[in-house]
Amino acid sequence: MNATAEQSLIAKIQALSPEQVAEVEDFVEFLLAKMRRRAAIDRLLAIAPALEAAGVEPMTMEEINAEVRATRAERRARQQGGADRS
Repeated sequence: MNATAEQSLIAKIQALSPEQVAEVEDFVEFLLAKMRRRAAIDRLLAIAPALEAAGVEPMTMEEINAEVRATRAERRARQQGGADRS
């Protein structure tokens, strides 16, 4: 983003109400999360051929679900830990 576009965006945000700024922030967070997910998928797809060539067995649905549950539990624990310190 060039400096002119950045200053224009900042000026527009400054003209918004606090509630609207919160909406903008939520939307930016959504876009960042979407970008991070896409990057993670791209990294996974980039290593898939190497895993296949190495003879790594694909995960079963049960293994995938267990990984998802564990990751979600870790995320909840981190979020609760942060909330406890507030």
